[in-house]
Amino acid sequence: KQTQLEPVYEAIFVGLSMERKKLYARINARVDKMIESGLIEEAYRLYQQNFRDTQAAQAIGYKELFDYFDGKLSKEEAIELLKRNSRKYAKRQYTWFQNKMEIKWFDVTEDRDKKIEEIFQYVAGKLKHVENNIL
Repeated sequence: KQTQLEPVYEAIFVGLSMERKKLYARINARVDKMIESGLIEEAYRLYQQNFRDTQAAQAIGYKELFDYFDGKLSKEEAIELLKRNSRKYAKRQYTWFQNKMEIKWFDVTEDRDKKIEEIFQYVAGKLKHVENNIL
């Protein structure tokens, strides 16, 4: 059973969403960039230092690559699994925030500059409302 906590401060929660297909493409590209920037080498150094038994080793990225180093997966399989697990994690985050918090969502799939302006206007309006209630 979870306890509901009352917020200490008035807060404005803004969430950014994106068309799933485009979000997943961005996640895949980000993983590719991490690989190009040395993630495999970083993970291997940690693997050699018996880092596997730590909680941090369970993070997305390390656990898939450790399975590659153990010979359980090919390099390509580990990278694809890392991408899949990253996409699943993004979906879980979105679902959690959507169900647990009162958030105003903005779809930033297209016309990012226009959406940023909409977000600023939304926050400014909320701040004005809070300010009026305080005074």
